[in-house]
Amino acid sequence: MDVDLRKLRYFVAVAEQLHFGRAAQALHIAQPVLSRQIKALEDELRVQLFVRDKRSTELTAAGHQLLADARPLLANADALRRRVGRAARGTDTFTVAFMPGLIVTPAVRALVSRHPELNVEVLRTSFDDQTAVLHDGRADVGYVRLPLDPRGLRVQPLMTEPRVAVFPADHRLAGKETLELADLAGEHLLQDPASVPEWQEVAEEMRSGTRKREPVLTIVEEKLERVAAGRGIVIFPLSTATFYTRPDVVHVPVSDLAPTQVCLAWDNARRSPLIAEFAAIAGSATP
Repeated sequence: MDVDLRKLRYFVAVAEQLHFGRAAQALHIAQPVLSRQIKALEDELRVQLFVRDKRSTELTAAGHQLLADARPLLANADALRRRVGRAARGTDTFTVAFMPGLIVTPAVRALVSRHPELNVEVLRTSFDDQTAVLHDGRADVGYVRLPLDPRGLRVQPLMTEPRVAVFPADHRLAGKETLELADLAGEHLLQDPASVPEWQEVAEEMRSGTRKREPVLTIVEEKLERVAAGRGIVIFPLSTATFYTRPDVVHVPVSDLAPTQVCLAWDNARRSPLIAEFAAIAGSATP
């Protein structure tokens, strides 16, 4: 049985929204059409994907499994379409993604020197999309920071670097040479606590249940604006804090925070000689 990718895209839209009306609006199709397509997919797979009543829409166990499998499948289809399109246009492009604070210039220049005819592009990412750009073909390789979901990826360790706490310049801890996690117990973290599990273990606002919900921030500059305004602190890799230096914030090393791991990653299904060559360059260029 061949699964229709269009039906899979419709399914993912509903699964993410858990609302047929909103999903239909996002897909720019009529809701009855969407409902028929989902029913057709269920008939093809011979399973029920959603449990619906007048008040809610929920995924079944089969629906949860299909969602987990459909996302990488659709991303791979997007990647294939991008690569085939570039080949048809005769554009020989290699794209290197990178997380904020990481310098990729030496490796990029080394690749260009070996292949002067190659158009090498760079793409800035965040924790939210550092793996997505590899799955969907927007980037050929990516400089990533752990933790990440490694499924479908080849991950090559490059280096580790310490993490630091970032404060407003007038903060009581700003003048310290080094800190311990216990010193941060009373601070408000502007990031998702799951990204700094060590902080969660000591944080007073986590133990007391008084933590305020924060908007999801993916841009480093947005986080630093909030730090400078005295709204909380962030934990950054040292290279990120150093790269985004500004006079109204300071960073201090935290001695008992585990270092962050920087890796090179790419789609494990690809067998591109250029990817292998760049991986060797990146490995040799990293201290």
